[in-house]
Amino acid sequence: MASQLTWILASITAVIAGGVIGAGFGLVQEAARRRYERKQSEGRFSNGWAVMPGSGARVAYLLVGLVLVQLVCPVLFRNGVQWWVSGGVVIGYGFMLFRQLQRRRRRGV
Repeated sequence: MASQLTWILASITAVIAGGVIGAGFGLVQEAARRRYERKQSEGRFSNGWAVMPGSGARVAYLLVGLVLVQLVCPVLFRNGVQWWVSGGVVIGYGFMLFRQLQRRRRRGV
């Protein structure tokens, strides 16, 4: 019984950790989108390539975060529970995208 309880707690912790990573990446992406829209409305872009450097860095940070999780999680979460972290990332980032979709629908965009 104690083993099952430990597995359940580890799974919940893994989903929460992944959710924090996914939501954090979603927040960074949302802030970048707002900055892009502000610069676009101010007319500060001379061409479309002006946006590219920041997006590559954000994706690199996400990948570094995921690599760190993959290195740390097998130590912290055994017996396949580390896959719950990946699920949490999907849930966290998906939640942020869903919130963004809701806001756009309310504004009628």
